[in-house]
Amino acid sequence: MSSTSQRKKIQKKFKNRGYNLKFDALDEILVFADQFPDDADGEAIDLLLDNLQESHESSTVDAESVRELINRLLGAHNAPEEPTTSASSLAVIDAFLVPKFGYDAVKKKFNEHTKSLPIHGEAYAKTALYRERFMLLSQRVSRAEHFSRPAFDAEMSQFESNEISSIQSLISQRGRKWVMGVISQLEDGHFYLEDLSASVEIDLSKYKITTGFFTENTIILAEGEMQVNGIFQVITCGFPPLEDRDKTLKTHSECDFFGGGTQTKEETIRLADLERQAVNDTFVILSDIWLDNEEVIGKLETVLDGFENVETVPSLFVFMGNFCSRPCNLAFGSYSSLREQFGKLGRMIGNHPRLKESSRFLFIPGPDDAGPSTVLPRCALPNYLTEELQNIIPNAIFSSNPCRVKFYNQEIVFFRQDLLYRMRRSCLVTPSSEETKDPFKHLVYTITHQSHLCPLPLMVQPIIWNYDHSLRLYPTPHTIVLGDKSEQEVCKFGGTTCFNPGCFSTDSTFVAYRPSTQEVELSAL
Repeated sequence: MSSTSQRKKIQKKFKNRGYNLKFDALDEILVFADQFPDDADGEAIDLLLDNLQESHESSTVDAESVRELINRLLGAHNAPEEPTTSASSLAVIDAFLVPKFGYDAVKKKFNEHTKSLPIHGEAYAKTALYRERFMLLSQRVSRAEHFSRPAFDAEMSQFESNEISSIQSLISQRGRKWVMGVISQLEDGHFYLEDLSASVEIDLSKYKITTGFFTENTIILAEGEMQVNGIFQVITCGFPPLEDRDKTLKTHSECDFFGGGTQTKEETIRLADLERQAVNDTFVILSDIWLDNEEVIGKLETVLDGFENVETVPSLFVFMGNFCSRPCNLAFGSYSSLREQFGKLGRMIGNHPRLKESSRFLFIPGPDDAGPSTVLPRCALPNYLTEELQNIIPNAIFSSNPCRVKFYNQEIVFFRQDLLYRMRRSCLVTPSSEETKDPFKHLVYTITHQSHLCPLPLMVQPIIWNYDHSLRLYPTPHTIVLGDKSEQEVCKFGGTTCFNPGCFSTDSTFVAYRPSTQEVELSAL
């Protein structure tokens, strides 16, 4: 492995564990790694990280700390002990560090994109965004029993099968056909369905739809018939069928879509057993913590007081924005005051010694928090605001929005966005009430079937074109946390637990989540 790629790999591993690595410390680690030339999986670095977490309190790692730890490890290198476990129970993955995979339709496999991804992409990156979303769902649908192509025509008479036609082929075919495409509005008031071959105007006047929010840019499966005027009359339409998580993992076992690292079968089994045993681990999740509001600060202190006195303190607190009652836009002139309020929060946490010592604190920015723009994914909160808090609370982690957390084998996605309101406003047709009238269930159904956290039009919610992959939900994670200002709710669907902790500042609501059992406790003061 080249020196540059080795450096990037080490920096990524430390970033995932919540550490800021100084350049001189990185040089020491490179020298240490060179002593293990056969260690292609980076187990030596994992061992170094595991021991660092046990002995190092600060989130900043310098050369002296690394040197002491390496000397201690090398001194025990020849001791007749069993090897130390290489996996941590908890890893935080920033959205900008999530690996990017593109589907190769010829080889029918995903290939990892290894080059650096610029924030400001070229024009073709916008087209690639839609193409990659379509290709991901298309390959998933190709394995669905209902839409898979039969090996022999004779099977058509024995089993119901609906082969998907390309939109281009509709010109020469008659009768009812199934097509798959992206809903787009190429002309005002006229909606089209686009796939990789062509586009066709669609008529939704006689449609029947399934559960979910059908907005522009969503990918749908539609059954209908081509009319003589060249318009495709839609009879039935719905989202691409969901695939079982285990089936996806088995199909693409070599791909690390989540970003937590690949594991051997033995390691997966061992971590699954450890996860089942971690019955005392609890995540406390709060959304909308207005630090400029004294009443909210008082309520937060009540929550911290309560968990300080429980028998086993929570292993993780997740604080999701917004962290200010006013949008931090160009008109916001109180950044120094907000910096002081973050410092005050750090001192408040520091007054709870058990929490400060044993819990970790994850901060995720909200849609109106300070940052370069409102585009997704959002980078972590600026260091200017959080520096004092970090000095007081070494276990604080500041990550992107969205961000990912891996707890042993369990994959959890955190996303703070007022998504329910925006999806309902962007609906092209009235959602079906046949299966459910609950808007939150419609939202969960939509994002899981689209395998994407935010399938809104780019004009409604801009996305960094080159980092659209960081919002993918593929394979479907175990748990999705949607921080939303709507009322708190939990929904379990297709093997995924999805919940909204509610708005802490206005409703005093939060969630206690037990990852070992995926139990969600909706709480309120």
